[in-house]
Amino acid sequence: MTTSEPGWAPARETDESHEGSSAPEATETTSESAAATPKPVPRPGPPRPGPRPGPPHAAVHPTHAVPSSDPHRFGRVDPDGTVWLISSAGERTIGSWQAGDTEAAFAHFGRRFDDLDTEVALMESRLTSGTGDARKIKSAAAALAESLPTASVLGDVDALAARLTTIVEHADSAAAADKAKREEHRAAQTARKETLAAEAEELANNATQWKAAGDRLREILEEWRTISGLDRKTDDALWKRYSAAREAFNRRRGSHFADLDRERAGARQAKEALCERAEALSDSTDWGPTAGAFRDLLAEWKAAGRASKDVDDTLWQRFKAAQDTFFTARNAVSAERDAEFKANADAKQALLAEAEKIDTSDLDAARAALRTIGDKWDKIGKVPRERGADLERRLRAIEKKVRDTPSHRVDPEAQARADQFRERAEQYERQAEKAAAAGRTKDAEQARANAEQWRQWAEAAAEALGKKG
Repeated sequence: MTTSEPGWAPARETDESHEGSSAPEATETTSESAAATPKPVPRPGPPRPGPRPGPPHAAVHPTHAVPSSDPHRFGRVDPDGTVWLISSAGERTIGSWQAGDTEAAFAHFGRRFDDLDTEVALMESRLTSGTGDARKIKSAAAALAESLPTASVLGDVDALAARLTTIVEHADSAAAADKAKREEHRAAQTARKETLAAEAEELANNATQWKAAGDRLREILEEWRTISGLDRKTDDALWKRYSAAREAFNRRRGSHFADLDRERAGARQAKEALCERAEALSDSTDWGPTAGAFRDLLAEWKAAGRASKDVDDTLWQRFKAAQDTFFTARNAVSAERDAEFKANADAKQALLAEAEKIDTSDLDAARAALRTIGDKWDKIGKVPRERGADLERRLRAIEKKVRDTPSHRVDPEAQARADQFRERAEQYERQAEKAAAAGRTKDAEQARANAEQWRQWAEAAAEALGKKG
């Protein structure tokens, strides 16, 4: 087998190393072809195109790059150009050098050995640092080791073979370590995606904070895309879990908002009806029952649920306007009534001051004055509730004072009967006050009528006693 270094031409019998000729070329032969002597020399061929003639320059003596290892220790070059490699297996020819002196042959085949040495060093570095695939490194080292017995190089091939053997031996353990590391990485990445899938399923089944949950599902997807290294089957299964969870969440969220839309539509209809009812009551002057009706409407409003915010706000303003119309009118009437009741209370206060000055030394005159005050009292009308009881109590005290004033020739039975009539009148008056306070107008009026009747009887009995006295 004959090999040539690229860019080099076969050696010629004549000296054609003048300017413009092509450079010499090294020729390597196998040991079988080297055994034939003398070695035939190739005939000169047509001249190869060379560089265009230029200005003459000084002759440049060829130099040879020095290999990193000394090829002289591991081979020799015969005078006829045969190149021999010396190793622990003995000597073998690696080629025939016809392109220059022996040093050029040593340099050429030494550099070829350095190339192999560099390749082995790269394998060692990648295997040691873990930056390469140990299985591929092992395969490359084995292939290079198989090619060493026929390699056309000059160098310590025994050491190179030993280094390749070490690489092959350690590649298995490195491959196992790489596999364990890959498995650990795969397990960690699988655990991350399982955690994300489980979180997505939890959100899909239980989340009610729809915006926050939707944002979190998008964040999970972004994180999911950064996780790699899983086997395809596991990755597909976990993706199906996440995808199913996301779809379930979207369905549940869509169903929720569809229900919410229906509820809002129902709330809108209900509140529109409440607004109409409130507006129909807004001009009522039946203050008590209408106020109660508005309280009932407000309770219904709160129970109706919420429409969309803008609709709900508009309807509330409409409802509140009707409510305010009614209560503003009622408050105005109440203020007028309160002013009237206060004036009545002041008038009764003045009557009490007059009654407290009655002289009981003249019992008939005192009774007549008290009857006149009583008539005026009844004509005045209602007073504020918080003052009514006190005014009535003071009037009754004055009446009792006049009634209890001793008189001559009083019939005990007639006195007892008059007292009984007066007590019954006072009892009905208290009932009338309680009924009025409770809002039972009819009961209050009935009690006042009864009180008036018994009061008249009491006064008649008292007058009879006075005449007898």
